[in-house]
Formats: sequence, structure tokens, C-alpha cells
Amino acid sequence: MSFGPPPSEFTESARVADSARRQRRMKALAGLAAFLAIVLCTGGWMLWAGADEEKEQPKRPTVARQAPDGIRDTVERTPRSVQGRQDVEYLEEDLKKDFGQETVRAPGAWATDKAFVKAVGPRLKGFKLGNSGKEWSIRLGGPICDTTRHVTVDGRTAVLYQERKRQSKGEGQSRRKGSSRKIDPYVCGRLAFVDLNTGKKLWQVKLPDAKDAFAPNTNVTMTRGTVTVAWGRGSVAYDMHRGERLWKNTGAKNCQDVGFAGGRALLALVMCGDPSAPTYRVESVDPRSGKPTWTYQVARGVKGVYLVSSRPAVLAVAAGDIVPTKLIVLDGKGEHRSTIDLPEKRYFDDCSQFIDNVDKVETCDSIVVGRDQLFMATKDTLDGNWIVSFDLATGRTVRKFDPRDTGVIYPVRMSGNKLLAFRPGRLWADTAAVVSLDPRTGKETPFLIFSVPAIPQLKAPERTDIIVESGRVYLAPRELSPRLSGEWKGIAYGALGVEPS
Repeated sequence: MSFGPPPSEFTESARVADSARRQRRMKALAGLAAFLAIVLCTGGWMLWAGADEEKEQPKRPTVARQAPDGIRDTVERTPRSVQGRQDVEYLEEDLKKDFGQETVRAPGAWATDKAFVKAVGPRLKGFKLGNSGKEWSIRLGGPICDTTRHVTVDGRTAVLYQERKRQSKGEGQSRRKGSSRKIDPYVCGRLAFVDLNTGKKLWQVKLPDAKDAFAPNTNVTMTRGTVTVAWGRGSVAYDMHRGERLWKNTGAKNCQDVGFAGGRALLALVMCGDPSAPTYRVESVDPRSGKPTWTYQVARGVKGVYLVSSRPAVLAVAAGDIVPTKLIVLDGKGEHRSTIDLPEKRYFDDCSQFIDNVDKVETCDSIVVGRDQLFMATKDTLDGNWIVSFDLATGRTVRKFDPRDTGVIYPVRMSGNKLLAFRPGRLWADTAAVVSLDPRTGKETPFLIFSVPAIPQLKAPERTDIIVESGRVYLAPRELSPRLSGEWKGIAYGALGVEPS
């Protein structure tokens, strides 16, 4: 969730460049008009590509100074072309042979300006951009059980994985040499910090009281300089540089750290009392000391809480079951700011739809939070759906973005003060797009238009990681399974990456 950087000394180059661009703008607009005429001839569903084109091309975004261990907050540059071409294609031709099973969880994907990385089973696979070739592969001690979407400015992230435990004497005698360890499917007790550009494992640690880290309940996130993990019965934080432990909170009886939301700040969700009728509170936590700076007490009777954003602080609360019924916006002191009602079956919600992930907190990827507004997609109907924006100060609706002829539209992330959104297109069509939406004016600008293979998961945001980074777009299913028929029979489609042509 990106909010755009503050002005800095780096903005001067943008102003100088803009002066030169004004002299070239009329020529560029003529070329753009010719290109859009070609696009319009390729299919009626692309009418949106030129309908809301701004009279001026977007200015080159400013760049904020960020420390290497700060959480990345990228503002995308205008691509040199809105027409996309394939950059990365990851296929698994024999999952049974490579992973020992037909269906493999793939809980995570990341991109930098140098590489695309996919988590699959116990492995991290890195791909060099431009030639679709595998650049590196890391095999961890066991299956990856949780990841964070956050990435540092210099391209690092954290991964939780399961540990192989030793078998008793004699138990492995009949097995092949080297298979004397087995996976405990209920424990997720290892943390690794990885350089996504090189595939180097920078450090790894065993969580304190790791035996209590129940795999489906583990949660990892990051904020500046700090990696934080929670597993229900405890939590711990590590310094990014050396993996040194900063603080831990274990052994609590009445209250438990359910999970954390990272990024610009660190929020903790704390559950207290009887698990059958718990109470919840949300704390803003100093990441270096673990001490709360403010506390918000969630109303009694709430059945579930998800942390949507750390700053601005936004919570999704479920009154009846695990499906959110309201969004609560807090101010910088943890005081109630506004409430956004979520009528049943009106909005697309993926907070509780992840496989093996219903107890985690930082999972509302379909809700994008900007500095002043929040964006959600309505559920898809026969006529398509909308993206609706809400004012964070009042909770009131501000604007609706329609899907036009593409059928559906989903928010992906903020890019400065613009919203990047995914248009998967009609199911029968092979074309998709990412567009830039201006919340202030309602204008829509094409970012990248590209072809998508006939793989249903690639057009289903609730089943796929959608990443827009450094001018490229990536679609990566969260679970890999071979196709049963058609062109891709027997093949598991792992990821698609496209870049401007």
C-alpha cells in the first residue's frame, strides 16, 4: 500500500525534465493517438484505453530519499509503451516429481527492478528479467508457511518456513540415505531473511518456543529495520542487519499476539480472554522496543479482526463470523476517526479467503489504503463491478470507477497519489491490463496492456498475487496444480511477467 513520497531535493530533476518535456508533448500526443487508434481496432473491449486519456502525459514521479532498510514505497514511472510483452514465464511440468505432490502451495511472490521471485513449497525461485531464465533457487528446510508482501528499498524480504525434525533411531533405516528428517506439519518455527536480487540467505533463526508456533497461525511482517513474527502464543522481533533479537513476548496466558501489520508502522492485534468469546485490542508498537505507543479497544462481540493498513491505521472487523462487516479508521493517536459499513454481499472481500490463512491479520489485499482515501471493489455481477473510494476522514463514498467493457476491475496498490488497478478482461478474451486511476479527477490512464494465457487463476485476484513494480506487471497463482486438459494439460502455471514493449 503505497502513499507517495514527500518532496525532497531529488524533485528538482523532475521539474527540469518536465520543462523539456513540454516542448515534446504535442509530438508525443500525436504518436499516442495513432497507437490508441490501433488498439481500438484490436477489440471493442479496449475502448477505455483512450476514452479517459489525460490531455497531458503524466509527469515523471518524484523520488523520496529512503534508507536501504526502509519498506519500499515505489512510485511508478510512465512506461515507454502501454503495450506489454512477456518478460517472465514460470512453468512446472512435473510437480509430482519435483515436490512429491500434485498440488503445491505457493504463498508469496515479489519483484525488484532486477528479478522476480516466487515461493513454491519449500523453495524460493528467482528469475532474471528479460530472458525468462531461472537465475537462482533456494531450498529451505521445509515448506514455506508464511511470507510478507513488504520488501525493503534494497530488495530484501522475510520468509517463515517449517523445519525438518530428526527421526528416532531405526525409524529411518529403511529409507534412502539423507531422508532421516521429516516435517512436523503443525510447526512453523524458522525465519529467513533473503536478498531477492541475488537469492542469498542473509540470516536465519529459530523462533523462541518454536514448538508452539502452530503453522496456520504464524504471521511475519516488516517495518523499517525490523522483522516481526507472531504465532498466537508469542511474538518476537529481529534486527534486519544481523538477525539479532530485539525483543520477545512469550508465555502470556490471558492475552495473545495474534499478528502484526507492517509497512510504514507496526500494528499488533492482541486477543484476550476465552478463545470462544474473545476480546480484541489493537496496539501501535515501537518496532525496536516492542512497547505500545497507543491502544485501541475493539468493541465486545466482534468475532474477528484483520489489520488492513498500519498507517493510516485501518481495521476490518467481523461481527457475525469471519467475513468483515465494517472498516474502522483510526487517527495517529489510535482514536476512532470514521467507520465504513460493508453491506453483506456488496463488496469483494478476500480477508478470509486465503487457503490455510483464516487466522492471519494482514490479508486484505483487495482493500487499498491511500493517504486520504480507501479503495474497494464491489462484487462481480453479470454487468461487471466497480471500484468505490471512501474518504478516510468521514467514511463517506467519494467516487466510483466503472469497469467499462472489460467486465471487472480490482484495486492493486497506490503509486504516489494514483491508484493502480487490474482489469482481467472477459473470461473468453486473452487480453488484460493494469490502469492508473486518479482519485481526484476520476481520469483513467492505461499503464500496461498485455496477453494472458487461458489459465483461470491468472484472472482471479483472490487466487493470485498481482504485482506492479518497476514498470512491469506480474501475475502469480498462490497454489500450483497441473491443468487437466487443453493446451496446458499436465503443466502447472507458476507466474507470468510482462514489460513494456
